[in-house]
Amino acid sequence: MAAPSSAGFPCSEPGAAPYGNFPNYSRFHPPEGRVSLLPGGLLRRLFPAAARPLLGLDVGCNSGELSVALYRHLLGLQDKSSLDQPAAGKDLHLLCCDIDPALIERAQQSSPFPASISFANLDIMDSGSREPFLSSYLSRFGRSTFDIGFCMSVTMWIHLNHGDSGLREFLAFLSSLCKYLLIEPQPWKCYRAAARRLRKLGRNDFDHFRSLAINGDMAERITHILTKDCAMELVCCFGSTSWDRSLLLFKSNGSDQEDREPSEPLSG
Repeated sequence: MAAPSSAGFPCSEPGAAPYGNFPNYSRFHPPEGRVSLLPGGLLRRLFPAAARPLLGLDVGCNSGELSVALYRHLLGLQDKSSLDQPAAGKDLHLLCCDIDPALIERAQQSSPFPASISFANLDIMDSGSREPFLSSYLSRFGRSTFDIGFCMSVTMWIHLNHGDSGLREFLAFLSSLCKYLLIEPQPWKCYRAAARRLRKLGRNDFDHFRSLAINGDMAERITHILTKDCAMELVCCFGSTSWDRSLLLFKSNGSDQEDREPSEPLSG
């Protein structure tokens, strides 16, 4: 999934994609590999009494295939011919952002839910642009935070391009903006593979790769940052994909009590 930077697009060599902006990402990591790990009725369990529509934020959405799959799964719309689709926007509005304008254009053109899934070209690490944009979106619904955020295979690209401090700042920002946060961190072996791909293409190495002090078990390191520094709690690990990436759900300690204690276990 594409992560923020100031690079030009599109990426002329898809194998490099130094910001995660792979043009055919979903062919290699199909959305079903993630959504199949999530239990049915997850939103109902997390938000039994919250006002609708719920608001979701998907950071690094690429060309939108996973965003749409998540939306369908969370609302029980796996059947593409479902007659309930026109009413789906009453339950969930999803804002999906990516730094690559070409990927966003593809997502906009192919979206089956244009009224309730919005795709926007945004550099999430540019505070000067992200804060007014996200505040404007939230204000349309009279909200100051999102109910749930999604960060699917994005943390590595933030980390490689912005260093340890950038990763911490990114996680702090998301935790301040979302009541719940679903994260799929890339393991350390993916960092090494990304660096190798650049070297094979004769590109310069990532600026921060060799100086990263946050390394090793990245799911554990990211969990530590979110729980110790960002006032979040780990609610559930939904397991790992076939490509060895954990799916972790966190909640903000500042969430309303009625949204903080699901009445049913989440792993079932």
